[in-house]
Amino acid sequence: MVKKEYAFYPGCSSQLRGSASNYLTSVNSMCRTLDVKLTQIPDWNCCGASIGYAESGELPRHVMNARNFALAEKHLPGQDVVATCAACWLNAKESKEKLAHNEELKRDANEALKEAGLQYQGASAIRHMVEVLIEDFGYDELKKPVVKPLEGVKFAGYVGCQTNRPFGINGESFENPVYLDKLVESVGGEAVTAYDQKVTCCGGALAFSEPDKSQKQIRDIVESAYDHGAEMIVTPCPLCQANVEIYQSEINRKQGTKFNMPVLYYSQLMTVAYGGSAKQAGLDGQVIRARKLEEIAVKVVKK
Repeated sequence: MVKKEYAFYPGCSSQLRGSASNYLTSVNSMCRTLDVKLTQIPDWNCCGASIGYAESGELPRHVMNARNFALAEKHLPGQDVVATCAACWLNAKESKEKLAHNEELKRDANEALKEAGLQYQGASAIRHMVEVLIEDFGYDELKKPVVKPLEGVKFAGYVGCQTNRPFGINGESFENPVYLDKLVESVGGEAVTAYDQKVTCCGGALAFSEPDKSQKQIRDIVESAYDHGAEMIVTPCPLCQANVEIYQSEINRKQGTKFNMPVLYYSQLMTVAYGGSAKQAGLDGQVIRARKLEEIAVKVVKK
């Protein structure tokens, strides 16, 4: 019996063979344990987060998201739309808010969608996967499947900016959201609660145009994790994960640092704690290997 069913929007980065495909691997593994069914929205399109602001106007960006919602309403009626990518969630949530409060925008969007035989009604909610975990399960329920607790490993919960502002996760502080800390603790890890960079932007938008500024932000994020005793960083955002992990070697080369901090997704921690293999957790997709997590993954569960 399936406990929960959702219309799944993977987004460009988290889809199969995307830059964050290991995120998708771990989410699928985590969901199998939690008895969650994710049905991919048929023929979904990019949310426009990367290109929507490049002088194309506001309407095309909102139409792109409205199309995904309309497809979910048509093929998966009654199911909430769930995104794993923070940028997709943020962009889609903004579109939903604006379409709900601007009848002219909604009318124009539906005029465009009519060409594809679709109509946006606004019936489906858009939620990030962490919202589903927190609101539909709760931390106590998420503890129950743990068979390999992540004991002795310290994690810095790096929320980033996109799941934090302007919408945020329901009930969480904008300045000090603690849901990643609680997820870490629910799988037996130790959360570095004093970590002071948890809502700092990773500078992803500046990575190519102003790399020095972006890398300064990444250095602060990683350095603070080390300073507070963390052994790994955990995040809900594919852009944050990629940016903070990949550019450590460049910062080392330029600045003489010796950063080697693994940056992981919450779903990878949960998959390992639930008894999944390193491959099922997508750990083979890391640039910086999470060796302590790999070691836990190969442990034999005592009956």
